[in-house]
This record gives sequence, C-alpha cells and structure tokens, in this order.
Amino acid sequence: MFELDAGGDVVAWNRQAELVFGTAAAAAVGRDLDEVVPLTRGSWRALVDGAGAKPKVWEVRQGEATLAIEAWVQVVPGADDRPARTIVYGHDVTARVEAEARAALESTMLTAIKENLEVSLWATDERGTFLFMDGKSMRSIGMRSEQFVGQNIFEMYRATGNGDIVAAAIAGEPQFTRAVALHGNFYDTWYIPVAGAKNDVRLVGVTIDVSEATRTENELRGKVELIERQQEVIRVLATPIIEVWDGVLTMPIVGLIDTARTAEIMDSLLQAVTQTRARHAILDLTGVEVVDTGTASHLIKMIHALRLLGAEGILTGIHPSIAQTVVALGVDLSHVAVFAKLRDALKHCLRAARAGARPASAG
Repeated sequence: MFELDAGGDVVAWNRQAELVFGTAAAAAVGRDLDEVVPLTRGSWRALVDGAGAKPKVWEVRQGEATLAIEAWVQVVPGADDRPARTIVYGHDVTARVEAEARAALESTMLTAIKENLEVSLWATDERGTFLFMDGKSMRSIGMRSEQFVGQNIFEMYRATGNGDIVAAAIAGEPQFTRAVALHGNFYDTWYIPVAGAKNDVRLVGVTIDVSEATRTENELRGKVELIERQQEVIRVLATPIIEVWDGVLTMPIVGLIDTARTAEIMDSLLQAVTQTRARHAILDLTGVEVVDTGTASHLIKMIHALRLLGAEGILTGIHPSIAQTVVALGVDLSHVAVFAKLRDALKHCLRAARAGARPASAG
C-alpha cells in the first residue's frame, strides 16, 4: 500500500511495498510515484485518474525485469479544504500473469494445430468417458466437434480390439497404435496418461490421419512384391532347365552371371538332377560373354558337384574371354567334357546312352 498526495508524490509507503519494489520508504516518500515505480507504458497519474473500484494489472519496470501489480485505488476526500489523497492497494501477480500468458500461448498453438492439421485431440476420464474431442480430421469425415463427449471409448471402439491398450494407458503406461483402420481412414494414435491433474482428465489422445501415407505405403509395398515376383520369373526364365532327352538335362545361360547368380544356378541344377536322376547335365554358355574369376571357379565346382551326384557335367559354347579366365585360374579341364556347340554335346550324350556308359565316380 502506498499513498499519494494531489500532486502524485508519495506520502506513505508500507513495508510490503518496500519488499515488492525493493525501495525503502525513506527513499520513496516525497518523490513522484512515476520516478519511484516507473511503468512500462503510460503514467501512474493517468491510471489513477481513470481508476475505478475494479482491480487492474499494471506493468512496472524493475531493472531488467517487469513486475505485474494488480492494484485498486481509493480516493480519500480532503477535509477542511485540504486536497484529496489517493491510496493504492496492490499485490504482486507476476507469476499469475506469466502463467496466464503461457496458457494463452499454448491455447493459441493448440488451436492452430487442431484447426489446420489432420489431427484430432481428445481426453477421457478414468472410466474412459470422453471429456473433450476436437480437430480438423474429425470434420474432414463429417463429425462435429465434441460429438462424442459424454460417450465411452470402450463401448464406441470395442470392434477395434484396442480396449486393453486404452486401459493400460489410463493405468499410466503410454501406448501407440499405428495405421488403424477406422471410419474409412487410417489413423496413428498416441495414448498419453495424465497423472495428478486437477480435473478429471486421466488420458489424452492425439490421433493423426495417415490415410494418404498408408495407402501410398501399401501401394509401394504391392509394387515391390510384384517386382520381386517378376524378378523371380526372370531368374527362372534366364536359367531354364530343360530335359532334352531321357536322362539328359540342359541349362542355357544368358546374360551376365556373377557369384550370387552362379550359386542360384548350382542349387537349381543340382535339385533338378536329383529329382530326374539325370545322367548328363549340359551347361550352355553361348549367351554369356564375360565371367569373373570367382564365377569361373564356381562353374568348375558345379561340375564336380554334379559328378558327386552321379551325373556328368558338360560345358558348351564357351566364349574366348571365358576360356582365358579359366586358363588364368589354372583349372584342369582334362576330365571335363567341353564342346563348342550344344549339338555336339547332345551327340556325346546319345553315344554314351547307346553304349550304356556311366560317368566316372569322383576321385
């Protein structure tokens, strides 16, 4: 509390004023109030002259800080022709004003989010009864704000089967559900427990419409699966295994072959030999121009693997560059049947069949 004379000078300054403004009574009394307690804008005289019975909040500069003082004014008429005096009563409401400003800012931000993004914000009590629900994503599907307030989340969304998730969140464990199909769209939802709230809120939910992203993801996943199926068909077509005669298989290989593809070829060919009990397996390399040293080594290993299964591995159509690679490896092909053309290899197999020959055993 402080008291002013008709000219606006301080004539009384209580202990609480000393504590709030950091100015002793001796330093305040006799001075103009605007000098003792400067306002951030305006003057005390204008505020006092226009003051009523209702308290007002005035902003006071105190060094680098600003204080919010809620004050009200009492005008005491003068006696015996003495001028009126003004008594100002107030208290420091800086913390309250700052809290109100933060709340206003948060409210503005919240409104901007729910009005402009495809999101719904909602809250329930401990029984799952909706206390609040609003957001653009609701209106996008024809719902009204607060449409479900008073209804129970467990009863409304029982068909989704997420009752346990909601119950766990209300009990204090945060939850999340991804791309749940609901009302014809897909939604991601965060279930946020609220503990110690002064109101009935126990669960806050943030639901985001992710329909476009989910449909795009599903479309891309379908395309990837189609591409994988097509690649599998291409792999099969690129290395077909043909039974050209009784006990004679041929595998024409076309295109670039690397170590990974060679491993697939070996696996397919060995399985086919086992299933058909073939006595001869012809690898036709006419459509292959280049192989690396690792691939050439795998081809030779494939020939040895065929021999272990009781079949003769035959190479045909070797390109000159492949022949150079094999030579560079120092591979001994003296025990491997090699022919320039597939036709010559087939003749070899037919002669062996007529003669009742069997391929030599390993070792």
